[in-house]
Amino acid sequence: MDKKVFVVVVTYNGAQWIDKCIGSLQESAYPVQTLVLDNASTDDTLQMLNNYSDITIIETGANLGFGRANNIGIEKAMKAGADFIFLLNQDAWVFKHTIGNLVEKMGCYPQLGILSPMHYIADEVTLDGNFRKYLERGELFAADTTVTVVPFVNAAAWMISRQCIVKVGYFEPLFGHYGEDRNYCDRVRYHGLTIGIDRDSKIVHDRIIARNFKKDVIQSQYKILTTLLDINKSYAASHLQVWKEIIGLPKYFSKYYGGAKALQLLTKLKIYYAELLLKQGEILSARKKSKRNG
Repeated sequence: MDKKVFVVVVTYNGAQWIDKCIGSLQESAYPVQTLVLDNASTDDTLQMLNNYSDITIIETGANLGFGRANNIGIEKAMKAGADFIFLLNQDAWVFKHTIGNLVEKMGCYPQLGILSPMHYIADEVTLDGNFRKYLERGELFAADTTVTVVPFVNAAAWMISRQCIVKVGYFEPLFGHYGEDRNYCDRVRYHGLTIGIDRDSKIVHDRIIARNFKKDVIQSQYKILTTLLDINKSYAASHLQVWKEIIGLPKYFSKYYGGAKALQLLTKLKIYYAELLLKQGEILSARKKSKRNG
């Protein structure tokens, strides 16, 4: 237990999960230091967090979104000498040996930049639906078949090595509430590190996934931004892929919302792409920065 692990949790109106989330970290067999970044919650989140004397609470003063708030915690943990940083959603909780198992695997295989546990729903038996898709797209890790190598896994529970953060850097601040984790995974792969899922570790991710047109529009827009920032492709190839997404995403969502909404999404994506073209300097600067070591 000589590796220093910091857990970073971003909260926003998450009172219903605080005791489960923070309580599970306190019961971890592997000792952790917990940093909570609160994005200006208006419910009882802060009041509940203040019941825990052994965590550090940082009030951001505004809803900074997932990536930018996590960046504050990651920077603080790095300055404090963290060997590993575990990002955990407020609506998730760990089991007694989750942290220790992840640290052990990453200690054995330093090429693992990110290692995520298995994600279960609240019944602790059924795999989270979206997570299952990421798992099924992976392949077994040659060095350890209990690890599945994937191109992407959502950041509800990421163990990140110090080496990874030094190489890759922090989350890209151009993102708001979605897309940061996909962009980060693209950068991890560019820098030659591996993203894995550990079948010996698990968390509960207590969420309900429901279709919402406004959310799907925002996620589709950030998908386009992710593609433009993907340094595994040339900038020209990224633009070509964006046009495929502008056409393909409305076609995909038409089965949920119908033709009229699909046309509305198509218009919004075209407008969003035009706005990004006006900010090409920022896009190119972010791509260039991502190619350098963090």
